[in-house]
Amino acid sequence: MPTRKIPRALAALPAVALLATGCTAMNDSGGGGGDGDLTLSFANSYTTEHPHTRCGIQSVADTVNGRDNGVTVETFPNSQLGDDTERFTSVMEGDVDMDVQGSSALASTYEPIGVLDMAYAFNGPDHLFEFFDSEAAQQLKDDFAAETGTRILDVWFFGMRHFTANQAIREPADLEGLRMRYPDSPIYLENAKAVGADPTTVAFEEVYLSLQQGVIDGQENPVPTIAAQSFDEVQSHVSMSGHQTGSQLVVVNEDRWQQLSGEQQEQLRTTVHETRAENRQCIEQEEQKILDQWQNDGGMTVVDDVDREAFAARAEEYFMDNLSGEQLRLYEQVRGSAE
Repeated sequence: MPTRKIPRALAALPAVALLATGCTAMNDSGGGGGDGDLTLSFANSYTTEHPHTRCGIQSVADTVNGRDNGVTVETFPNSQLGDDTERFTSVMEGDVDMDVQGSSALASTYEPIGVLDMAYAFNGPDHLFEFFDSEAAQQLKDDFAAETGTRILDVWFFGMRHFTANQAIREPADLEGLRMRYPDSPIYLENAKAVGADPTTVAFEEVYLSLQQGVIDGQENPVPTIAAQSFDEVQSHVSMSGHQTGSQLVVVNEDRWQQLSGEQQEQLRTTVHETRAENRQCIEQEEQKILDQWQNDGGMTVVDDVDREAFAARAEEYFMDNLSGEQLRLYEQVRGSAE
């Protein structure tokens, strides 16, 4: 067994061959490995300073590397191993061992999973975690494994997404006439329609300049991202719509997983799961720190009285009318699990 796996150049990767390794992989209790030391590459798209890296990916690596069980985790932040699409291709092919991805990105490979990123599908992180840990979510994990040859180890909270603009956005009618930037993703564009927004697709790297020049009127992101990208310099209001419960799925290549012993698998799975709470706390503390700073120094006007119920009702009506097949079934399961 090799002592470590070094990701090959992504530009040289062949076309993806989706090998259905079978949903039994999601339920087995032990691997076939354990004959030597193993290094797992763990990639992500965030900077080393981002709370998702500090309190998520790096925390897992530090915990695993602190044990003497033959497994080492090596992290590759800041898209060192490619963008989201490239990295997940590499995970499926076994050139990257582990990755952190949003479900809207994974939906390009397995469409139903994009439901997890739909507007107001979840009432918040507690609802997200409860659903993901339920029996109802197990079929989704199994089907995803069979389709992609990768295993979902857990889900982490990424933060609530909120609107920014040069005016308050308190209800769906306030979005009328505003050119709101959304990622060029089918799920996000459907989210825009669901809440009544007029979406304009702009590359993430171009959002600041587009806001500054008036090409777009507003955008939506979690508070830590808004601050990190200095959008508060070119937007006057952040409206706390909480229109999407941002989440990230921790995925691992199934063949690589099976090289771990049963004990190594359980330790890694437990570490990723237990990091969930720390990661959430870190995200929420960062958000509150930024909001407090904006309120104290007048950096942005924080709009707290958003009519979330009006937005949520509009979104649910839209999705119930426009989804079909497996996506509709999963969406109904998610909404039905809300307390």
